[in-house]
Amino acid sequence: MAEVEKEIKPSDDSTDDSEEEESEEEPKLKYERLANGVTEILQKDAASCMTVHDKFLALGTHFGKVYLLDVQGNVTQKFEISSVKINQISLDEGGEHVGICSEDGKVQVFGLYTREGFHEHFDCPVKVVALHPQFSRSNNKQFVTGGNKLLLYERNWLNRWKMVTLHEGEGTITKVKWRANLIAWSNAVGVKIYDISTKQRITNVLRDNTSLRPDMYPCSLCWKDSATLIIGWGTSVKICAVKERDPTELRDLPSRYVEIVSAFDTEFYICGLAPLADQLVVLYYVKENADQMEEEIRARPRLDIVQPLPEVCEEISSDALTVRHFQQNECRDYCLEHSEGEPLFYIISPKDIVVAKERDQDDHIDWLLDKKKYEEALMAAEISFKNIKRHDVQKIGMAYINHLVEKGDYDAAARKCQKVLGKNMELWENEVYRFKTIGQLKAISQYLPRGDLRLRPAIYEMILHEFLKSDFEGFAMLIREWPGELYNNMTIVQAVNDHLKKDPANHTLLTTLAELYTYDQRYDKALEIYLRLRHKDVYQLIHKHNLFSSIEDKIVLLMDFDKEKAVDMLLDNEDKISTDRVVEELKHRRELLHIYLHKLFKRDHHKGQKYHERQISLYAEYDRPNLLPFLRESTHCPLEKALEICQQRNFVEETVFLLSRMGNCRRALQMVMEELGDVDKAIEFAKDQDDAELWEDLISYSIDKPPFITGLLNNIGTHVDPILLICHIKEGMEIPNLRDSLVKILQDYNLQILLREGCKKILVADSLSLLKKMHRTQMRGIQVDEENICEACHAPILPSDTAKVFSVVVFHCRHMFHKECLPSPGMVPGVQFCNICSSKRRGPGSGILEMKK
Repeated sequence: MAEVEKEIKPSDDSTDDSEEEESEEEPKLKYERLANGVTEILQKDAASCMTVHDKFLALGTHFGKVYLLDVQGNVTQKFEISSVKINQISLDEGGEHVGICSEDGKVQVFGLYTREGFHEHFDCPVKVVALHPQFSRSNNKQFVTGGNKLLLYERNWLNRWKMVTLHEGEGTITKVKWRANLIAWSNAVGVKIYDISTKQRITNVLRDNTSLRPDMYPCSLCWKDSATLIIGWGTSVKICAVKERDPTELRDLPSRYVEIVSAFDTEFYICGLAPLADQLVVLYYVKENADQMEEEIRARPRLDIVQPLPEVCEEISSDALTVRHFQQNECRDYCLEHSEGEPLFYIISPKDIVVAKERDQDDHIDWLLDKKKYEEALMAAEISFKNIKRHDVQKIGMAYINHLVEKGDYDAAARKCQKVLGKNMELWENEVYRFKTIGQLKAISQYLPRGDLRLRPAIYEMILHEFLKSDFEGFAMLIREWPGELYNNMTIVQAVNDHLKKDPANHTLLTTLAELYTYDQRYDKALEIYLRLRHKDVYQLIHKHNLFSSIEDKIVLLMDFDKEKAVDMLLDNEDKISTDRVVEELKHRRELLHIYLHKLFKRDHHKGQKYHERQISLYAEYDRPNLLPFLRESTHCPLEKALEICQQRNFVEETVFLLSRMGNCRRALQMVMEELGDVDKAIEFAKDQDDAELWEDLISYSIDKPPFITGLLNNIGTHVDPILLICHIKEGMEIPNLRDSLVKILQDYNLQILLREGCKKILVADSLSLLKKMHRTQMRGIQVDEENICEACHAPILPSDTAKVFSVVVFHCRHMFHKECLPSPGMVPGVQFCNICSSKRRGPGSGILEMKK
């Protein structure tokens, strides 16, 4: 991954400057100097150590002072601890107690709100101090110090401090970190971890590069969480996981053990470590070879973000930091502290403190804008507009538009206006005038507001005039797309008319003028232009605005343009333009008149009945194929007039039809045989008329014409007895295909016999079936009780006194009568019928069931 060197942009009182190298890779962190009170302190003193709490900072100096600072670097408290270097400061988690040790052997542990606590002066330098994270609690009054040995101090119930030696004999203790119940410290040999709850030391991680002086390249320790320790020493990093041992394996071993889950080497010397989610932030001390010199010089320290893997690490980002006086600093002069609450990283050097923090969305947008990635910046701002504080979506959009204009990408700039300017009409107008200044009004025209929010009419008129000067097609497109209320219609109409004076035949301008007239509700002028241009929208205009009264004298023009559409429109709107008016307009254009009347006849045979006589000659002249169907379907056509026209034009088929319709079938048949000479048509005609005399005439005419005889023999078998024809054939006449014709006659005769026999069998079977059904029905019993009544007198059919003699007649139709109520028998003696069924013609209701007692 390419390096991204970051020059810290210092405050006004900063000293060192450096060029920033360009890179396309966006940095992960941003930096700023801790200023205010810190600046003044470091001008007179030098930082030796610092510890970070979520609420404040504690800074120790080489002159033995400790300062409490807020996160902006302002001094809130000052403690005069010693006259020599402060080696380490420790805070508990609550930020209520502080532990301080110095080079002259002083150790102080006290409350920030009270000086009561532990104050001791040892006879050797104390390098490290660490408070129990929960020191504020009464049962956790513990801390450790380290010089030549690691000592644990604990306050007993008598309010006295009890000291226990945890480790000694391996040189000076250089670092100590306390997390929960685990204390980690380093010396010249390696790193140890002590479990204070079980009072057991659980591991010893040996130092890898023993050639480096531990006082010049000290160990860096950092707890990622309560069970993960990160160790950096020289160029080696190890990540150790503290795990619980299986109870079955305990024996005499500690209850916990340490597993190294990741170990890798780095290119530079490690000054400090801090966790960042699952990644690491590493502060490096860098040495570089000087140009044309063999010796190494001190370079700017680097702050890298790396992704640790089991045996290597992957570099995510790398920033070179320009801290003050970096040329004089050694590896031991740098340290890295971090805040547990939020990802803040403090790079401490003797004369400078730099704060690194993760970049937010505003920083991301800054970087995109700096790299001229305006579209990405705009998208990022739109997505997280609720979270950005220093940026405004519209301002970013305006910067993007300006960039596109400078590049000459006017269409893209205009397209972005629609999204960026939104409902800000003032900005819209400013952009329109800017595009006018650079001669690019056409680019922005299609993106202008045209809905509920709109610009002043003058803006739209200015753009239309611009198009009218050089681009008629573009002008027409805008007129079609823009609502007419956006601009002053009369002004544009006048401008178009002025151009048409120079070019009166310009089709585009004429069409556009018609559209303008339409919007202005001057439909007569629009219609006139459309008809002149034969424009397809003329019919839509007429329908939409009900202009039928305006086209009464323009029917011929409409039909010349499109006959089908014109006729359909006229027929669909007969209530607005009468048939008589249309016929009057078309009387001098007979072909158009025929088309109109033909469609009218197809829709309704009776509507144009008074024009049927005129239609005969129109069909004869322009559309003979439809003449015969017209004659057949029309009931209002004068037959004599039609016959006269057809005879004049020698239309045989039409003449034959008219003669037959007028009752002169013999003359019609004669024309078929003489004029057409078509025996099949003659036979078909005879079949249609079904007249025996016609068949005789046909036979008489055909008797001396062998082809006609053959045709008759093949076709008349089912209509006329073939014997009549055969008897008239002269002896010795040669008839083509006579044998085949006779065979066909015999086959037809046999077929007729078979059909008759089949029909007879079916009739007999059906009659027998129905007779059986009737017999079964009549054999069924009929219940007669007190509820039945006589259909004649409507009295109960059975007497109340059944001892008396009575007689009841019950018909099979289930109607019942007293015998005395029935009328006398009919014409057939002894046969009686139901009067009710006979009167309703439902059959005789025959069959009597007579009950007597």
